[in-house]
Amino acid sequence: MEHSESSNNSVIKAGLILAIALAVLFGFLYFNARQENSELNIDVTQKERTLLITQSKLDSIGRELDAKIAEVSALGGQIEELEALKVQLDSDKRALLNSRNVNISEYKNKIKNYESALLKKDEEIARLRSENTQLSTQNQTLTSEVSTLTNIKSDLEIQKNALSDSVNNYSVRNRELSDKVTLAAALKATNISVNAINSRGRERDGGDYKARRIDKVKIAFKLIENPLTKKENKPVYVRLVDPSGNVISDMATGSGSFNFGGKETVYTAKQTIFYDNTGQTVDFIYSRGAPYESGKYTIELYAEDFRIGQSTFTVK
Repeated sequence: MEHSESSNNSVIKAGLILAIALAVLFGFLYFNARQENSELNIDVTQKERTLLITQSKLDSIGRELDAKIAEVSALGGQIEELEALKVQLDSDKRALLNSRNVNISEYKNKIKNYESALLKKDEEIARLRSENTQLSTQNQTLTSEVSTLTNIKSDLEIQKNALSDSVNNYSVRNRELSDKVTLAAALKATNISVNAINSRGRERDGGDYKARRIDKVKIAFKLIENPLTKKENKPVYVRLVDPSGNVISDMATGSGSFNFGGKETVYTAKQTIFYDNTGQTVDFIYSRGAPYESGKYTIELYAEDFRIGQSTFTVK
């Protein structure tokens, strides 16, 4: 009986020891599992932080790239390399978000390369800024010089216009003086007489003649002395105007035309004389070869674009 109770107690003790051992074992296993889970959670959290930091750096590099592309473009530099770098950066950012197994070490190297490229671009930007400053200074200088030249040109235009006006005024005055000198130097005929010569060569004066006694007409005049008139050969034209106002002319007897007042003017007879400034007398003898009608005839004398004298005679 006692032996049976002792045996039961031993079994109970062994069971308790086994239960305790199992509890200790399960407790140890549970602790280890909790420890591993904790460590795993810590590792996952650290990885997420690293990914977030990497993503943040890539975003920052992207913003800096955009800023540098805008600045380099504004400064007139080449942006193709920066744009290619931006395309590569966007590709790396997408790969970082979509990849399950990210090699953080590889991305750290990529970030270093991006940062190195940006530093090089900073040097280029500094050079472009310096060049643009110099160009801006040169442009300001050129603008100032252009403004100065424009003002000089404007002043010269004013002076030119003033000079042109002066030249025009002098030209007008010179023309006026020249016209006055020309007018003063013009030949002047005085003591104009018209005599009739009959077929026998007898000459009659007085200014009134019978038609049947006129075979030729003698026109005589004196050229006034004038020291302003040049001594040289000068053509003198005679126009004989009949009572109807028509110029008597016959090409066969030496008539023709000359320019007077810008117009072609018919003359009756022409004679070239040498003006010697001695008050010389000039004679014209004109043979018409046809009878004269009754009425008043006018004699007009021209030389060097001037009408130098005029007279009349009457035919009965």
